[in-house]
Amino acid sequence: MKLSILDQSPIGTGQSPAQALRNTVELAELADQLGYTRYWVAEHHAMHSHGGSAPEVLVAAIAARTSRIRVGSGGVLLSHYSPFKVAEVFRTLEALYPGRIDLGIGRSAGSSPIETYALRGASSLPDDFDDKLVQLLAFLDGSFPPGHPFHDIVVTPTGTGRPEVWLLGSSPRSGAVAAQLGLPYAYAHFINPAPTRAVFADHQARTGGTGKAILGIGVYCADTDAEAERIYATQRAFRKRLTRNDVRPVPTPEQSLLELADGDDPLGAERFEFPRYVHGTPDRVRDQILAITEATGAEEVIALATIHDHADRLRSYELLASAFALQPALA
Repeated sequence: MKLSILDQSPIGTGQSPAQALRNTVELAELADQLGYTRYWVAEHHAMHSHGGSAPEVLVAAIAARTSRIRVGSGGVLLSHYSPFKVAEVFRTLEALYPGRIDLGIGRSAGSSPIETYALRGASSLPDDFDDKLVQLLAFLDGSFPPGHPFHDIVVTPTGTGRPEVWLLGSSPRSGAVAAQLGLPYAYAHFINPAPTRAVFADHQARTGGTGKAILGIGVYCADTDAEAERIYATQRAFRKRLTRNDVRPVPTPEQSLLELADGDDPLGAERFEFPRYVHGTPDRVRDQILAITEATGAEEVIALATIHDHADRLRSYELLASAFALQPALA
């Protein structure tokens, strides 16, 4: 099974956003060495807890510091942007790092209404994602029909390959759209774990069993169960904050345990077929992940972890790679 990483560039309490971005690059370098398949960076806006607001910039920085791993967006929030511009940006990245660039596209606005307005500008349509996605693919493939206003536009740089386009989603509809457009699909199980089995079954049915699909899940791995519980406390407290629209920096494990002491833990009450986050020792984590992938047919898992301490996050991904016997890159 393939393993990949989705990095939201968490900003821990007491850390700077600049340090969070440097941590992202360092983790990507480690992932490249350990044998992970791809490394995607997220797009968030106006949050003190996440450092990645410009995934295309981070993709360039990471690709420059790695040599083997695929690098991409997880994802570009296309509703905010010009498909023509996104096509040129990712064609440029593909020209610089051929065969290694993924263009993950997200449907979500990822921001409040006022921030969405600021990103899109006053003249943008309120929700034209489907049209923009079709335009983006046509720009990348040069497939606008004769007579279309965009038919003669040259997408530069020319003569380069095409980044691999993925559709990201957290609903059955996004899986259906991916199948309709012939796009590989990445499902955010960590956002919406309830329909995961049904989403994968529907996607495979629509693609005749040939569609590529990734399962996105939270993973917290440590040398002992006690240590795994400690680092996982950060995610539990952070999710509790999000239910209250609290986007402060990610709390320390100690802060997290204090915030959870009142017994209000939104994750503790969840009862889904598969947990949105798995945690524990490497063997325990591996078994939990395999149970989900065997049930869904997912052939690749993209793991994310909201962990306060950077050293703990590096260690978690080291242990995960070891649990699945990933093959390290040759020196």
